[in-house]
Amino acid sequence: MSRWEPNARGRLEQAALELYGERGFEQTTVKEIAKRAGLTERTFFRHFADKREVLFPGDSPLRELLVGTVAEAPASAPPIDAVAAALEAVSGLFQERRELARQRQTVIAAHPELQERELIKLASLSSGLAEALRLRGVTEPAASLAAEAGMAVFRIAFARWITEDGGPDFSVFVHESLDALKAVTAGR
Repeated sequence: MSRWEPNARGRLEQAALELYGERGFEQTTVKEIAKRAGLTERTFFRHFADKREVLFPGDSPLRELLVGTVAEAPASAPPIDAVAAALEAVSGLFQERRELARQRQTVIAAHPELQERELIKLASLSSGLAEALRLRGVTEPAASLAAEAGMAVFRIAFARWITEDGGPDFSVFVHESLDALKAVTAGR
């Protein structure tokens, strides 16, 4: 085995998701993940603290992109529009990752402790959005309401996106869910 392997993190992620699907999360070991990826356990631990981190990476490009997009939205944008722009921006992160996202959600859905961790992650994303809105001068409760509404849109759009084989891009589901939210709040 060579000392340097390209895309080690991606290979480890793919191997872990395959094994979680085949054997179950609890039954899969780090050693098996590394072996499936053609890497060492040491390499695994360079990329992930433990096997849960494959599903919930500590460094979250998703959070960074959501918060950064809200921060960069035009000053005149209403809070929900700034959040909508952030949700649209994350679509690029999901391109060509639908199958991985589907595998990840299947593993999470099968384990209550992973479901709890997913809820904590979503709450953290919402908190980040609310803080970014407050930094833009949005007061409470508007900042928290817009952030929570945005995360509800995200969850619904994401759930629809991963169930549609070859369906529309994630951003289409975001737009549809935002339109539905606006219709609900307008009383239509």
